[in-house]
Amino acid sequence: MTAGNDSVAALLPMVFADPGEALTRARALLDADPDPSHASVAHQVIGIWQRDFGDLRLALNHLRRARDFAARADSADREADVLATLGVALVHAGRTREGLAAFERGVARGGGHTRARVLYRRAYVWWVLGRHREALEDVRRAVPVLRQAEDVIWTARALTLRATVHLALGSVERAEADFTAAEALWDTTGQEHDKADAVESRGLAAFRSGDVPVALRLLDEAEERYARLGTPTFMLNIRRCEVLMAAGLAPEALAEADAAIRKLDGIGGQSTRKAELLLAAARAARLAGDPHTAIARAALAVRLFAGQRRTWWETHARLVLIEARHAAGRGSGRLVADAAAVAEKLASFGAPAAPEASLLAGRIALGLGWTADAERHLAVAARSRHGGPPLARMTGWAAQALRARAAGSARGVLEACRRGLDVLDDHRMTLGASELRARATEQGAELAALAQRASLVSGGPRRLLVWSERWRATVLSTAPTRPPADPELLSGMTAFREIASRAEAARMEGRPVLALEREQRRLEREIRSRTLHMRGEAPGAGDRFEVGTLLERLGDEVRLVELAVLDGRVQVLLCGQGRVRRFEAGLLAEAETEAEHVQAGLRRLAHPGAEARLPVVEAAGRRLEELLLGPAAAHLGGGPVVIVPPGRLHRVPWALLPSLRERVLSVSPSAGSWLRAKETAPPPDGCHVLVRGPGLATGGAEVPELAGRYGCATVLEEGEARVPRVLEELDGAALAHIAAHGTFRADSPLFSSLRMADGPIVVHDFERLDRSPYRIILSCCDTARLASVGADELLGLVTALLPLGTAGVVACSAPVNDAAVVPLMLALHKGLDAGLSLAEALRDARAALPGDALHQATGWAFSAFGAA
Repeated sequence: MTAGNDSVAALLPMVFADPGEALTRARALLDADPDPSHASVAHQVIGIWQRDFGDLRLALNHLRRARDFAARADSADREADVLATLGVALVHAGRTREGLAAFERGVARGGGHTRARVLYRRAYVWWVLGRHREALEDVRRAVPVLRQAEDVIWTARALTLRATVHLALGSVERAEADFTAAEALWDTTGQEHDKADAVESRGLAAFRSGDVPVALRLLDEAEERYARLGTPTFMLNIRRCEVLMAAGLAPEALAEADAAIRKLDGIGGQSTRKAELLLAAARAARLAGDPHTAIARAALAVRLFAGQRRTWWETHARLVLIEARHAAGRGSGRLVADAAAVAEKLASFGAPAAPEASLLAGRIALGLGWTADAERHLAVAARSRHGGPPLARMTGWAAQALRARAAGSARGVLEACRRGLDVLDDHRMTLGASELRARATEQGAELAALAQRASLVSGGPRRLLVWSERWRATVLSTAPTRPPADPELLSGMTAFREIASRAEAARMEGRPVLALEREQRRLEREIRSRTLHMRGEAPGAGDRFEVGTLLERLGDEVRLVELAVLDGRVQVLLCGQGRVRRFEAGLLAEAETEAEHVQAGLRRLAHPGAEARLPVVEAAGRRLEELLLGPAAAHLGGGPVVIVPPGRLHRVPWALLPSLRERVLSVSPSAGSWLRAKETAPPPDGCHVLVRGPGLATGGAEVPELAGRYGCATVLEEGEARVPRVLEELDGAALAHIAAHGTFRADSPLFSSLRMADGPIVVHDFERLDRSPYRIILSCCDTARLASVGADELLGLVTALLPLGTAGVVACSAPVNDAAVVPLMLALHKGLDAGLSLAEALRDARAALPGDALHQATGWAFSAFGAA
């Protein structure tokens, strides 16, 4: 073979090693009027590039020309190779019958080594079509021939494909063995695109084995590799959507899938990928609570898969379509039959999703009162509880719990729920990022709700309290995994602060900020991505809650009021004097509406001249008490009260409620969290730290006076109030007072921040502390705002501090008047000097304020959290 022939032969491997360069050389070759054989190669290279990275219609045109030139060159192997490439493109275009026919001709025309390559590509097509047994058979025939020919690249591709098929069939161990063997081969080649694909596939394997952080890290690494090659990543988008959904990030998965669909449509890309992206979008929309979007996406996916003759995929899309219709409130015998048929077909494929379909059929049947049919379907789904990945086992335990409920066995319901939530706990503790831990609890919401209902019927208030605690604020039960000492993460945080500070300055000066905001969002995505890669380190599921321990610590004087919500109504669990009592209060939806009215009133009262709104706000406080405490308000006694609200009521200003107004009052995300705070000892050598950030209307006027009161306090203000120095001083402090503008980020709660001289200090920064301050006072607006996520979890600044060694926080959940805050803070510290707890000092500080509307609203806006 001549040098020219060698150069042309190198083009085909190059299309996956350096796609852009391969495309350029192929076009240059065609410009040189090559012979038929070389023209065939050039058109094939351009066709592959367009098929995988561009316009599928152009790909088919080039591949047909490549086939014709191969026929003119009278080379059977050349023609067979092109027919295989064309077959893949036709299948991706939805023309399945033509594609398979091209493969038949390719297998017939090729011999030996070339036939093995054709078989590998047909195996890939079988995988795309969901025909996994045929895929495994073709790979089985191809691999020995490729190995014998010492064809490293194609052997590695075949092993990677076989591993991917094993994953689709739920055989994770076999898949990992093939991925490992393929990766060893890839390390000996320069096929960068194939290497990126191998990393992506390992990410999928990590996900299938239940390791979400590693899956996210590997998928991000694969994306970086693809980006360096300048190639689109539609398959990666689909896989990342799957992982994001499992991590409880369904809205993000929906946004990613929809963005990829728009991009694919824009380049005229593969219709097979579009169908798969639509399926991912449908799943994400359903999990995000948008059944109508899910129905639209799933219905279109079903039509595309059916037209492409992809029965395996079509059946999965039908499952999502039925789930979405059920979520939209539709229930019928037809829907039960459809779900049962889907379950049967998925089981025949060996698909891991089969138990989900059986569970769905059983759930719909139960809703119709068809107990015999429900039992049959649920019994099938329940078999998955003893094996497989965590979410599959949870599906099985959910089915078992529904079986027990239908049989009237409260004990059986509670046992199944306990076992299922234990599985979730084990899975949750593999996640290092507190956000992922919080969002993962959503997958146990049904089990927890079933257990609470069973407890309400048969177990009494104590058991209901245990199950209420079982699924709320679980993220706070253990300290979060410390972010790694990653130089890129640390430099990213520094760059984020710089950009955020410049954007804030530009806003204040009226200069354009769009470019700065785009860069800030990009840096936020990078930081968040790196923190999501963290693996959990804590063994077990954290401390177990014990009612007896709680009652012992409460004693005879303190009352703890835990609010549970069952079927939309508030259940009040009043703990104290050695017992737990239950009272029924109002509807949660009405309480949420009233709480929003109160927030609006407090915002108005933060400005002078709004005194007329005070009676309206006070009346709303009385209505809130009726809705949230009901008859329990008359049984609170005269001592301190701890309120444990559900996540959706975290913004209620509890001190506004008449029965709580004059009390020592604290708030806690859970009873277990309050117990841990109560048992947290102050640091033996902790100091006092006072921080004053920039831009405050009063200049943080309380800080200089407090500095005089605490002679040994460390004071950080003006240029000294920079994030690294502030974090250094806060670590292990006994008391920290931070006067700084707070910003709550509902879209990304862990980027909620306090403004320092060099930019924002965010929740991610506090998670780097070895020990956060024992007591911390945040004297500005919105520092106590939290995002309710997962089952009943809260993300924000306050909840980030509590597992890190902070036993008590004073913070504000509404906008306040800066000037009115100063006397409140001074009075608060006076109480602390006298040896009072934060809750006691805050109660006395409110009473010491002037009686006008402005100061009263300021006092109500602040709450004490924890037990210090």
